[in-house]
Amino acid sequence: MTQKDITFVADFLTEHFNEAPELYNRKGKYFNVERVGQYLKDEDDDLVSPPNTEGNQWFNFLKNSTHLKESPLLFPYYPEKSLHFVKRQMEAVIEQCLQKPADVIGKSVHQAVCMSLYKTSQSEDSTQLFKLPFLWNDRTSNMHYVLFTMLENSISKIYILRRSTDTSRSVSNGILAVEFGNFLNNSINESSDSRCYSCLDAHFYDDETVTVVLKESVEQEGKERILAQLPLS
Repeated sequence: MTQKDITFVADFLTEHFNEAPELYNRKGKYFNVERVGQYLKDEDDDLVSPPNTEGNQWFNFLKNSTHLKESPLLFPYYPEKSLHFVKRQMEAVIEQCLQKPADVIGKSVHQAVCMSLYKTSQSEDSTQLFKLPFLWNDRTSNMHYVLFTMLENSISKIYILRRSTDTSRSVSNGILAVEFGNFLNNSINESSDSRCYSCLDAHFYDDETVTVVLKESVEQEGKERILAQLPLS
């Protein structure tokens, strides 16, 4: 801090934080902090005590710079307004900047294919049937994959949806399900329900490998967790 800054703070404290012994026995404010609080009010009114910008190095720098003085890249300064007002102004500018890309991107997106995965009645909450969507783009083969699981009657399955990203190629869309079930049973004598597994999470490890986290579906303590890597082929 410069000596000027220290003097400014000292003058502020002297002017607005004077002791008021007559107020000590009363509840409420002992000091006048209006010059601070005015910046935090969510109002469009001008500040009661606007700051003095004389001698401010940044303002002097802008004033003496012919290129920066009228630059549209600098956010305008409102010395008479509160921080809430400035915040709203900045949000409006940012929203305006993002609106054009949003319009362009939105108009360029179109539905390529529609595939029915399940049907549900209106009384059911359909959002609870679909989870773990994970996307993977194989740039080598120009294929886009979606990994997901569906609850209810297929908790032991993961689904893999495939679509070509090259519209000029005639590659058919593909969807398949991988069921884990009781394939990890140690012997054929074990009950089919005793070692049933469901998928906790699934991600692509690379273009050729899928990693899954499995858990035992039986409700008991110490349920097994298994990390498995499966070849996409």
